[in-house]
This record gives sequence, C-alpha cells and structure tokens, in this order.
Amino acid sequence: MNADWRTRYDAGIEAAQKAGELAMQWFDADVAVQWKADESPVTIADQSSEKLLRETLLSHFPNDGFLGEEYGAQPGTSGYRWIIDPIDGTRSFVRGVPLWGTLVGLEYQEELIAGICCIPAIKQTYRALRGDGAYRDSRRIRVSDVADLSHAHLYYSSIGWFKKANAEANFLSLYHQTERQRGFGDFYGFVLVAQGAGDVMVEHGVHAWDIAALIPIVEEAGGKMTAWDGTIDLERPDVIATNGVLHDKILAHLAAGFSR
Repeated sequence: MNADWRTRYDAGIEAAQKAGELAMQWFDADVAVQWKADESPVTIADQSSEKLLRETLLSHFPNDGFLGEEYGAQPGTSGYRWIIDPIDGTRSFVRGVPLWGTLVGLEYQEELIAGICCIPAIKQTYRALRGDGAYRDSRRIRVSDVADLSHAHLYYSSIGWFKKANAEANFLSLYHQTERQRGFGDFYGFVLVAQGAGDVMVEHGVHAWDIAALIPIVEEAGGKMTAWDGTIDLERPDVIATNGVLHDKILAHLAAGFSR
C-alpha cells in the first residue's frame, strides 16, 4: 500500500469526523438558512465545517490542491487534490432529517483514490482506499449480487431532476421494472448500494464534490459508478451507481432522450 495514500486517507477520516462533529452543533437547532445563486441552501454549519476541513488538511499537506463546495478551488503542486462537501444534504440538515453527510474525496494525478462519508447524526462512517476495500466503520461492505431488474431495489433523489433532464419517461420505465423504489437522496442512496442494501442509485444535478468521495466507496465495494453515458466524469450532472451486474441494463434505460 502506498504510504502517502494511507497517510492522507487516515488524515481525511479524522478530519471528516471532526467536521461532522462541528456541524452537529447546529443540527436540529433552527439554524439560519441563506440561499445561493443556484437556489441551494447554505448555513453556518456548511461554512464552518468546510473551513475546518480546508485548514486541517492543508496544514498537514500544504502542497495539495483543494476543491470545496462553499469556498471553491485552490490549486496544488503535489499531484493530490481534496474534493469535499462539508454537508451533503443541506436541505435535510435544515429540516432536522439525520441523513446528511460530510464527504471527503481524494485524487492523485486525477485518479480518485480514496473516499470518506461521515454521517454524524447516526454515527456512521463509510470509507474506502484503493486496493484496501470499502468499509462502514470497521465492517467490510460489498454490493449485492442481484442480477434481475424485477428483484432490484432502486434509489433516487427527486423525480423533478429527471424531468429537468428530459429523462422522466426513461426513468419511470426503469422505475416500474424494479421490485422496490425509495427516495434516498444525496449521498445516502450511493452508500446503501455499496453495502448491498440496494442495487441501483440514479441521480441528476450533481457536482464534483457530491460524488468524488462516493466513487471509491462504491467501486471498492465491488460496484460501478459512472455518468449516464458510461464514463467517469466529475463535471457531468448525471450519475448512476449499481452493483455492477445491473449497470449496462440501467445505462440502456437512461441513454436515450436526456439532455445534459
């Protein structure tokens, strides 16, 4: 195992958990909400947690690059880049729903090598390092082996996103062929696929910081996570995660008729 990868991975886990603990100070506490230009919410918890992550990680690794949702990009020279979302699921956070997470992804030479997803309100941490497997806390996790759509559990965030992408009909066709469907939005549907609790997570409207931490977790658990055209592209707004077995079937449903 690459020692530099491991050192950063361990530091990322510790930083994510501390940032999540900090955000808990404002959770379920009638926190003030501001609205950004894209009509997404932001709170002092988002801002404070990102500052903690940025200061902590860059104090240990000052030559690393950094991209955060709230304070943007900072270039680096080491070949490493941290990609973080201090609170993924701010809409849940501000309404007292415990399914929000602190996401920390790590790239090396543009390859995603590690991902951490800390869920402070339910005291769980999902994590993965390339070549080391995926874990929920200390328990190794793995995707399901479901191979038939009629037995699959499908997760998604909001049908409204598919309507905006001109893919509502495609999504609903897929929806009706699966056994169960649940609206586990944001990061949560992805980690459920990674642990084998679900088989497919389909999403639209994401940014790099929403998915960078999740790709290593899903892939190290044996699954597959791509854009709707089958590529891995952090700049695309569309993404799916599956157990791998179902991936091509899902792509076929989504491939026609959507717009970026």
